Amino acid sequence: MSPSSGGGETRSMRLNIGPSHPSMHGVIRLITELKGETVTRVEAEIGYLHRAFEKKCEDSSWTQVIPYTDRLNYVSPLINNFGYCAAVEKLMGIEAPERAQYIRVLMSEISRITDHLTCVGAAAMELGAMTAFLYLMKAREYLYDVVERVTGARLTVSYGRIGGVKADLPEGLEEDLPRILDAVAREIGEVDRLLTRNRIFVDRVRDVGVLSRQDALSYSVTGPVGRASGVDYDVRRDFPYFVYDRVDFEVPLGERGDTYDRYLVRLEEMRQSMRIIRQCLDHLPTGPVRAGAPGGVIESFDLVDRAKLGSTEGLAGVECTVPPTLDGSERPFYERILARDKRAALPAKADTYANIEGLINHFMLVMDGHGVRPPAGESYFAVEGANGELGFFIVSDGTDRPCRVRVRPPCFFAMAALHKMLEGGMVADIVATFGSINMIAGELDR
Repeated sequence: MSPSSGGGETRSMRLNIGPSHPSMHGVIRLITELKGETVTRVEAEIGYLHRAFEKKCEDSSWTQVIPYTDRLNYVSPLINNFGYCAAVEKLMGIEAPERAQYIRVLMSEISRITDHLTCVGAAAMELGAMTAFLYLMKAREYLYDVVERVTGARLTVSYGRIGGVKADLPEGLEEDLPRILDAVAREIGEVDRLLTRNRIFVDRVRDVGVLSRQDALSYSVTGPVGRASGVDYDVRRDFPYFVYDRVDFEVPLGERGDTYDRYLVRLEEMRQSMRIIRQCLDHLPTGPVRAGAPGGVIESFDLVDRAKLGSTEGLAGVECTVPPTLDGSERPFYERILARDKRAALPAKADTYANIEGLINHFMLVMDGHGVRPPAGESYFAVEGANGELGFFIVSDGTDRPCRVRVRPPCFFAMAALHKMLEGGMVADIVATFGSINMIAGELDR
């Protein structure tokens, strides 16, 4: 409360926005202080979607953590999968096969596009641009269909594996994907024409929610929000991992650090992601395939009958056939998508059910008290998530369960800087600015 020039009093008003406000998605509360329509102070209250991710990891095996990572940034779960798996691989000294690394890059970029489509579409819808939202959701459906073909799920995919990926790309995808990317590019082009030079949209987002380069650096903001403010940093380029050093792409930067720049940066990043995906398809290696055993092939029932009679001579080098349900479609491709390391990679089902070594290896990786057991130590691995640097810091005490798993959630830092973007602006700009930072509560609260 302060005196006004007319001799009266000017009162400021405290207003809660969220968690029940539609644009706060039920998981954020902004405590704002207003003077008229001007925002003078903002405090963001988080924690509405805290799932105890890091603590739960301590009660799970190293492999059981993978499904939990899906629920971090659930709009781009594949990036979470691969970042965690790479941290464990770094600690164990394992390198995924080359083909698996290409698949990881390809699927990460598909995830990045779906994330940006969701962010731009939802932010536009909250400003009244419903048509743009429908175009981008249509594009996202194309890519979710691809994700479902590859992983078997659309959102909670659990596709990463320590040492590689769950399964190879399905037959025909390499031929279909360029056509699908063309369709996605068309929808993005429609939104570009609808919004980028639309007077109503530009007036709502230009010079709104400005985050200076210095403030972005002070708050350690990375990703599209940081790059829109001129922070020239991208983990894929500056600290290459997987096969990112083998593909060409550009890192778009903004100039003003406002909501409009954040929109433009995400739009260009989607185009660059499609560029990376096409390069991965062009250079995707075939990799080694599992060769047939030199001793010939016999039927499984014949092997069992001979073993019962004690007629085991000459069976050491024989490959056994198994029913299709046990053979699995992955057998011919197993070695090109998983590291050849018995400490981490489950054997193919044909090995598990056909020879004792495979069966023991399988049991040792799934039984309580055994499983994947990285050596005692710690490692940190960072990937470029859709919102910025996504890091996993893991600590092992040499057992089958993590001693500690710590996540560096990229949108946490953007949320910390949110008050800098909102203070001094108008109440009407809160929704536009908040939508542009792409807060994902599963990643933020964990």
